[in-house]
Amino acid sequence: MATIKCRNIIFNNIQAIFFDKNGTLEDSEAYLRSLGQKAARLIDAQIPGIGEPLLMAFGINSNTLDPAGLISVASRRETEIAAAAYIAETGRGWFESLKIARQALDEAEKYIGKTPVPLFAGSLEILKTLSVAGIQLGIISAATTAEVNDFVIHHHLSDYIQVQIGVDDGPSKPDPVLFLQACQALGVEPGATLMVGDSVGDMQMGRNAIAAGCIGITWIGKSDNVQGADVIINQLDEIQVVKA
Repeated sequence: MATIKCRNIIFNNIQAIFFDKNGTLEDSEAYLRSLGQKAARLIDAQIPGIGEPLLMAFGINSNTLDPAGLISVASRRETEIAAAAYIAETGRGWFESLKIARQALDEAEKYIGKTPVPLFAGSLEILKTLSVAGIQLGIISAATTAEVNDFVIHHHLSDYIQVQIGVDDGPSKPDPVLFLQACQALGVEPGATLMVGDSVGDMQMGRNAIAAGCIGITWIGKSDNVQGADVIINQLDEIQVVKA
């Protein structure tokens, strides 16, 4: 067990730390913005006039992306459903609306391609430091499990990440079942585990699971995005191992 310090907060007897992926370890803003813009254009080509409302729903304004917006924090399934709801408002049937939304997102992903999204500065170093200290590490993401696995493989994180939890057809954040599944996979108690993320959903999930603590990271300085955090940091290296 380790003692973790973040700013003026001490977390004792920590066995594991779970990280969100998008916006926490991974600098995914440009990718998600491009994905939303392309999907909105594809849908607008079929249903003229829906593109701008969709961009607003996604949290995209010109070339800026709201880190608390739909496409930043929702699962793929939730994004499909939200887009389909806008389409259905135009008089399309629900199943047709869902099909249009799903196909647009699929095509947008293919168009953008699989260009690797970079890690935030310091992500690899903090994972190495925590792993050397004997802390078990995991990723809990609203991305699909396949996307989480690809992320770990591409960035050569397999030596540090012991559990990878994504959202496919099941519950998404802030449902605590994701956190509890990760704890069970590692054989640790929630009360000995920390959650690190950049969204309210991450904080709520950790609290709902009765985690040892929730660390909110806001690279852009917007503390409202991590309401409910026990401590808010601006860089991952603010997570310090005091005693291993």
